[in-house]
Amino acid sequence: QVQLVESGGGLVQPGGSLRLSCAASGSIFSLYDMGWYRQAPGKERELVALITSAGSTNYEDSVKGRFTISIDNARNTVYLQMNSLKPEDTAVYYCNAKHSWRPIVYWGQGTQVTVSS
Repeated sequence: QVQLVESGGGLVQPGGSLRLSCAASGSIFSLYDMGWYRQAPGKERELVALITSAGSTNYEDSVKGRFTISIDNARNTVYLQMNSLKPEDTAVYYCNAKHSWRPIVYWGQGTQVTVSS
């Protein structure tokens, strides 16, 4: 069983930055693909950024060039660095871990990001 604990959300002005953290309860990143999802009110949950167990990254087009997903293996933590934030980035952000080959998925509890002046 894997627990994912998120932190770092909050209120930020447009153009500002936030760094979200997702701490995993173990050294899992060699076997799991890690993703950040977000869900705005009335919207479907969407994948924002993904880093695979092999180290490949992918980003949703609207955040490409602004967001960066990364992993600190020593701390068992995945990060989402968010720069140049826009009001449309406002959402609850969720950390996700998916086993690379088994049907095992874990979710964090979500952290609110609000971008507003």
